[in-house]
Amino acid sequence: MAGLLADRGYSSIERSLVQRCPLREGFPADPAVEIADQPSAAWLDAFCTHSPVRPEHRETMKRMLSAIATPKAFALVHRHGQPMAMAIGALEGDHMGLFDVLVMPDARRQGLARRVTESLYAWAWRRGARFAYLQVVATNAPALALYEAQGFRTVYAYNYWLPPE
Repeated sequence: MAGLLADRGYSSIERSLVQRCPLREGFPADPAVEIADQPSAAWLDAFCTHSPVRPEHRETMKRMLSAIATPKAFALVHRHGQPMAMAIGALEGDHMGLFDVLVMPDARRQGLARRVTESLYAWAWRRGARFAYLQVVATNAPALALYEAQGFRTVYAYNYWLPPE
């Protein structure tokens, strides 16, 4: 398929990996990581500030996140009253989907993504999840290193393609 698209002038712009890992008892739930079943105002503010959500879509994003039907968790860690890292976990059967792991630029390389994600794994384990899955951009080396250390392995990969102009 990739050859056919390239022959027709399409260009690949991004490769994404879907990864999965077994969960285990013992992932540490960091007491500094707040986990709520709905996004707080602080969580939403941080998400909209540090993700590509445009201000005019904030209310829609809030409604979409609140409407997630499966059990969900919104993780957030603060430092000196400022949001530093966040993520979403959503349960379905014995799997937890990990979404939107964000670490604020001035808080990177301090282990905050590990603290937030492992707190969500502990949350999911207590609710019966035995596996976690996620999607990550193939060029995100720091995230790939973290996820590999946590036991994630690539299940499949795919590319985003743009048509010729």
